[in-house]
Amino acid sequence: MEISKGVEMLHLEFHGHIIHPTLLWDQEMAVIIDTGFPGQMEDIHEAMEKVGVSFDKLKVIILTHQDRDHIGSLPEILQNFGNTIKVYAHDLDKPYIQGDLTLLKDGQLKNLPKGKVDDILKDGQELPYCGRIRIIHTPGHTPGHISLYLKQSKTLIAGDSMYSVNGIIEGIHEPTALDIKEAHHSLKKYLDLDIESVICYQGGLSMENINEQIQKVISEFKKATMYT
Repeated sequence: MEISKGVEMLHLEFHGHIIHPTLLWDQEMAVIIDTGFPGQMEDIHEAMEKVGVSFDKLKVIILTHQDRDHIGSLPEILQNFGNTIKVYAHDLDKPYIQGDLTLLKDGQLKNLPKGKVDDILKDGQELPYCGRIRIIHTPGHTPGHISLYLKQSKTLIAGDSMYSVNGIIEGIHEPTALDIKEAHHSLKKYLDLDIESVICYQGGLSMENINEQIQKVISEFKKATMYT
């Protein structure tokens, strides 16, 4: 689904799961944010071709965090195109992505092929690609979870910091968050942004009253924890 010019929310299926990596592109290059489950390189390839973006234009991969459904196809992509692609992730999740440490939530997946991270990301950093990409460190789901803000299109790429259902932000998926309080605290960083649309990796697109929806999630969690 096209969010704005050069911003496409992909819709990938994997054994009953539906996930939403994001594709950014301009005349010079393309950027993929998250790489799906293992074995989905061809799915990503086909999705790019459908919107008229050649896989050869892919020059940058940004990983929002270390979970298997976000880094799964990274090794395969690098094996085929690694000499031309630069990979970014937060320093706190880098050793897990590279296989130096066992994945925090998928420790049993010892044979998951290793990826690589070429450069680390920091909170507030801006990358100069596709109209500029602002990095927001949003820990809680994992220590090195990041979100991305596209100022040009007023789009927030939320990763797994929150999820949506039928266009409505439902909050944080607590069963998969490593630190619930930290995850909710991270949502406050979104309130100062001018957001017209949010892409949640789980659930897809939300486009109405985004700041109000996020504030509601924060308020409801604060209210709930006052009495526990």
